[in-house]
Amino acid sequence: MKNEDIWKKYDMEVDSNTKSEIKKEIIIKYISLVKIISGRLYNYYASNIEYEDLMSYGVIGLIDAIDKFDRTKNIKFETYASIRIRGSIIDQIRNLDWVPRSIRQKSKVLKDAYEVLDQKLGREPSNAEIAEYLGKTESEIKSMFDETSIFNVMSIEDDFKDNYKIQLKDETIDSSPEASAIKNDTLKELQLAIEKLSERDKIIINLYYYEGLTYKEIGEILKISESRVSQIHSKAIVKMRNQFK
Repeated sequence: MKNEDIWKKYDMEVDSNTKSEIKKEIIIKYISLVKIISGRLYNYYASNIEYEDLMSYGVIGLIDAIDKFDRTKNIKFETYASIRIRGSIIDQIRNLDWVPRSIRQKSKVLKDAYEVLDQKLGREPSNAEIAEYLGKTESEIKSMFDETSIFNVMSIEDDFKDNYKIQLKDETIDSSPEASAIKNDTLKELQLAIEKLSERDKIIINLYYYEGLTYKEIGEILKISESRVSQIHSKAIVKMRNQFK
């Protein structure tokens, strides 16, 4: 059955049992998408979680996507589901709270150093300048950015939820007109923060978040190492967080 046909059948079905069976068909049809996204994220979380767990979290996101997908909007289900699946996996991992305290501390040290130097220099500080400020080598700073990369990604989402009371990948927590206005303003600020990034940073942000590529795949495109992509990505996130400070 073609994708369009199965969705029409699902939307029109009124019998709950039959609708449930059609839903199972849709899940089976798109389970490969869960496998792809789980596989990509497993590259980063392998030392902390099993691939099967990521798959189960992803299936939760897929089911949620099926329940909330609006076919009247001009968006492919694959695109919408990918966001839901990835978000579900990261949310579940965040709930496990497995990030070591040392990683949290390193992230804060980098963020604070970046903020001080940014204000002092009036521009983005280099790794060498951050290293000098913290009394470390440039190699140590690169390693710190590499180690804190995933935590920085999760913490910027937490910043938005805690400080702006919104979830960027979903509906507002508060659906009032005031909350919607705040979300729209914040999204505009986020867009401006991205526009202030260098062209290379923008490319990496776009490839990682919008195209769903891994660091390895991005590195192959940009002809740089996977570790270097991780460092640039982490620094870009720190930079964006500083814009919202």
